[in-house]
Amino acid sequence: MRDIFKTLSCLAALALAGPAMAQQDDPPVEPAAPSAGQAADPTLSMGQETAENGVGTPYVKQEFEAWDLRCVRAPEGEQEPCQLYQLLSDDQGNAVAEISVFPLQSEQAAAGATIATPLETLLTKRLRVQIDDGAVKRYEFTWCSQTGCFARIGLTEEDLAAFKRGMEAKLTITPVAAPDQDVTLTASLSGFTAGFDALQATTGQ
Repeated sequence: MRDIFKTLSCLAALALAGPAMAQQDDPPVEPAAPSAGQAADPTLSMGQETAENGVGTPYVKQEFEAWDLRCVRAPEGEQEPCQLYQLLSDDQGNAVAEISVFPLQSEQAAAGATIATPLETLLTKRLRVQIDDGAVKRYEFTWCSQTGCFARIGLTEEDLAAFKRGMEAKLTITPVAAPDQDVTLTASLSGFTAGFDALQATTGQ
């Protein structure tokens, strides 16, 4: 199944390469520097210093075995948005999908998850999730972008309990190029309980 899916990173690289390839070959003409005493051109951008770890910068706050607690830096005094994250690879070590889990305050869902898969995913077969040998649940895909297709799913209290006590979550998708062949990816649940507890403490939920 190595050639069925392109990795999400390759898809993103191709999307970014397009504008660069469309640039003209001729180098831009450098404007003449102002002479002494002459005012600088008001159309020139003089640049602005930015903090490498400033507001809006994502970072790994903590690691919990197979899971990363990822947050985005917020202005001082504001709550940082955080999620539990894991990158999923196939048998050859190629990155194929990713899962991010976040707490919810809802009557129906105790938590939510966003699962990203490649663009070549057959959406009509839906996403299938199974914890260890438990029942298989099917979820609809929510949207697709240039980098992949996404399923935003809700986890009940029972689902969340299964994640906490389980050993692995099996995520099954089907490639468009081979609709009769399923691809099952395994997400380790090692460290999930401690990670989710820390996530709730970080987000205050």
